[in-house]
This record gives sequence, structure tokens and C-alpha cells, in this order.
Amino acid sequence: MSIIRTAPLARQRSPGFIGTLVGARSPLEKHQAIWGYIFLLPWLLGLLIFTIGPIIASAYFSLMEYDVLSPPKFIGLENYVRAFTADKQFWPSLWRTLDYSLQVVPLGIISSLLLAMLLNQGYKGTSFFRTMFFLPSLTPAVALALVWTWLLHPQLGPINLALGWVGIQGPGWLADKLWALRSLVLMALWAGVGGNQMLIFLAGLQGVPRELMEAAEIDGAGPWARFRHVTIPMISPTLLFNLILGIIGALKVFTLAFVATNGGPSFSTWFYALHIYNQAFNYFRMGYASALAWIFVLILMVFTYIQLVLSRRWVYYGGDTN
Repeated sequence: MSIIRTAPLARQRSPGFIGTLVGARSPLEKHQAIWGYIFLLPWLLGLLIFTIGPIIASAYFSLMEYDVLSPPKFIGLENYVRAFTADKQFWPSLWRTLDYSLQVVPLGIISSLLLAMLLNQGYKGTSFFRTMFFLPSLTPAVALALVWTWLLHPQLGPINLALGWVGIQGPGWLADKLWALRSLVLMALWAGVGGNQMLIFLAGLQGVPRELMEAAEIDGAGPWARFRHVTIPMISPTLLFNLILGIIGALKVFTLAFVATNGGPSFSTWFYALHIYNQAFNYFRMGYASALAWIFVLILMVFTYIQLVLSRRWVYYGGDTN
């Protein structure tokens, strides 16, 4: 009987979201709630003005023919049809972006994991090397592109000069359409391998129970067997997290190509995000650029969904009994 009598009282004591704002039980609580929302207001305004607003506007303009100078004209899905059928750079830029991602993501994941495993051994000077590995990721993307443009200069760059000293003819790097994409991959790996991915992997490795590793070693498992059957399953959620963020980051590559090559030579680094930028700000096709952006959003959503579905087969979560 006591449970039946107290349940309605418990429901009455919860003011809820609106009650917290306007129906607090005391003047002090009401005062605190009002000031809480006042301090929250700048973030809410920023979210509405700089995030939700542009998203809604881009969806609207994607159905319009809009060049900024003249009023928008409704054309329905023509921008989307044009992207798939009439844009000569749509498919090449998309495949080029996928090619870049297929190189950067696996190499970045493997290299970051190896560095994290090295730093997880507890060797002397680990803190120093962790700092050295992380520093390149703090370099602004524009500065990174400018420095590497100088390093990879075909005639005056230090890298080709050093190769010449040992009798090797260096390639054209960013000036050669066969090497430009690979050069951007090299730049991205130099900046990203020791960055956030490495730190996230390091945190995941430090969460692997030592008892499991010791038990596997007692059972006769070697280093590779322990890594494959203990380490990888235990850090699989971390691996999935880095994989999703890595693919998204690689697909939206823009700054390196924009500063270092501007899409050249011969469109060899004309990525999808750069294609959107040029359509919007060089050709002033805002409506068409908005449609390209929404296509890109759908592509990212599909890739992420596929990864989450496939992750059910190989990602292990602690306490999962399935």
C-alpha cells in the first residue's frame, strides 16, 4: 500500500523541462533556472544562426537556380539531375576523393595504431616522443600546405636536393599529375598520424586489462596472437570510432588541395569539396553548389551507416553477451 500511495507523490515532485523554467518550487530555484537559460542563450543563438540556419538555407537553395546577384528561381531537382548527368567533373572529383581516402585512411589507421602501441610500452622518454609525434597535428592546414609546397619543389625543394646528392632524380611532386595526389597523401599522413587518432588509440590500449594479456601469455600465445585475439577485440570500439572519423575527414579534404595545388595539375587533385567551393565562389552557382553539398552529406551518411552495420560482426563491447 505504501508504494501505491507514494508513486503519485513522486510524479508530482518532478517539474519537468517547462516546470524547471517557469514553475520552480521556490524563488531561488526559479532564479537559478532563468539564469541558466540566459547563459545558454548565446550557444543556442549560435547554433540557430551559424549551423541550423545555413543547413536549412542550403536545402532551400539546392532546389533553386541562384547566382547571388539575381533572385532565386525554383527549378526542382534539376540541380541534382545535372550533377549526375551533365557535370563533367562530378564523377571524376568523387572518384579522386575516394582514391585519396583509400590511401590516407588505412595508412593513417595502421600508423597511428603502431605509434600508440610503441608509446604504450612504457619506455623511457615516452612523454617526450608523445609530444614530438603530436606536434605536427597542431600545425595549421594552410601553413602545413605552404611548408610542404616548398619542401616538395621540383628544383629548389630540400627533398629533391637531398635525393640528388645520392644520385636519385626526384619526381615533380605537386607539379606532376602522377605524383600530386600522392604528395597530398604524404602531407596528410605527416600531419595526422601522430595526432588525435594516436591519442585515442593510446587511451584504448591503456584500457586493455593486463590480466587478459598475462593469461594469454601463460597459455602460450605469442605477441602476434595476443595482439590479434586480445588487443584488437578489446580496442575494436576505438578502432571503429577512428575509422568513422578518418573516412569522414578524408572525404572532405579541401585545404591541402586548395592551397598547395588548387586542384591541379590537370585536375589531378580536384577533390569533391574543392569542386563544391569552385561552383559556389568562383562560378557563383550557389544553388548547384548546395545540391552538390547535400549529395555529399548523403554519401557520408551512407558510408557511416555501412560501417555501423558491418561493425556488428567485428566490434566487441564489454559486457556484450551476443
